[in-house]
Amino acid sequence: MYNLYFFIIVSVFVLSFIWGQILAYLNRKQMSPVIPKELEGIYNPEEYAKQQDYQKTNSRFGLVSGGFSFLLLLAVLLFGFFGWFDSLLREYTVHFLALPLMFFGILMIINEILDFPFDWYATFTIEERFGFNKSTRKLFVSDWLKEILLGFVLGGLILTVVIYIYQYTGRWFWLLAWMAVSGFSLLMTFFYSEWIVPLFNKQKPLEAGELRTAIETFAGKAGFQLHNIYVMDGSKRSSKANAYFTGFGKKKRIVLFDTLMKDLETAEIVAVLAHETGHYKKKHIISSMILSILTTGLTLYILSLFLDSLPLAEALGGKAPSFHLGLIGFSLLFTPVSEALGLAVNYISRKNEYEADAFAAQYGLGEALISALKKISVQSLTNLNPHPWVVRWYYSHPTLLQRTRRIMEHE
Repeated sequence: MYNLYFFIIVSVFVLSFIWGQILAYLNRKQMSPVIPKELEGIYNPEEYAKQQDYQKTNSRFGLVSGGFSFLLLLAVLLFGFFGWFDSLLREYTVHFLALPLMFFGILMIINEILDFPFDWYATFTIEERFGFNKSTRKLFVSDWLKEILLGFVLGGLILTVVIYIYQYTGRWFWLLAWMAVSGFSLLMTFFYSEWIVPLFNKQKPLEAGELRTAIETFAGKAGFQLHNIYVMDGSKRSSKANAYFTGFGKKKRIVLFDTLMKDLETAEIVAVLAHETGHYKKKHIISSMILSILTTGLTLYILSLFLDSLPLAEALGGKAPSFHLGLIGFSLLFTPVSEALGLAVNYISRKNEYEADAFAAQYGLGEALISALKKISVQSLTNLNPHPWVVRWYYSHPTLLQRTRRIMEHE
């Protein structure tokens, strides 16, 4: 069990956790009672103290929850639990499909049960304390059960397809699995708002009126054909505001949270939608999807080199190579590469955000966008001054200060 793969896996896992805690520490140290000059006036002293408290509370909670997960998985690796569990299930079935489905299905349930108290505390203690939570306990449990069921159905479906491909295609496994996973991702992109969102939220077309007219007027100026504008009842769970763009062609739609409509003026909402339109016009959505597909292909190719590895299975306590042990072992080994890819993807994403902001600014909506971003940040108690390394490592969007400065350059 304690072979080279084992020591690499444990070392990578421990170093990754330590690095994450270093970043969290730097972020806490970066917090300052002084508001950056460009953002002065968006908080009064009491609100800013609340924002600092919220960020520190979440950071401390992340240390506890992350520490628990770290110690648990470290124990699992040190005592070869994955291999023991594989051997236990083999007493009931050795079927090429049933075994991995049972393996991952049971682990998923265990993981959800262990995460449940932390999610509950985050929602009904932290989010409740700071005035964000609007969810009821009944709704929370209902969402949790729906997410588990959805994970079983969708995760089980794609996993079944991939396992069949692995079983019957040999050396071409990675290529055919790449096609299957990419097809599934495209399907979800087109139909996520129609198939998945209604399981959790209600969506209704934006009614005729000042806001819809203003949006359609902007869309006409920008040469952007848009008919599907929906309002979603995000306020049933949280007071935080949001909006998103999804789909392509006739399936493209913009979804506004009702909290966004409550907190922002018409011009500010139009500016937010102009930003989302900028992503579409600049082809960010397509380029991001292509990048994701290419990354998936690379990952699956490297995975195909490890799935049949006996030493990798033995590093997890297994006695024979298997799809499920190979997948878990590879996911742990792949962490450094995954982190590097994440850095590159986040860099590109932040660059795209700047370009979408510039698109809105070129239609004279820069000031309205800055105002909207400030309101959204204040309303959600966003960290105004995160550490630069935290931004580089984790942030898919530039900070409020960075975006404000860049938009002002275009005004």
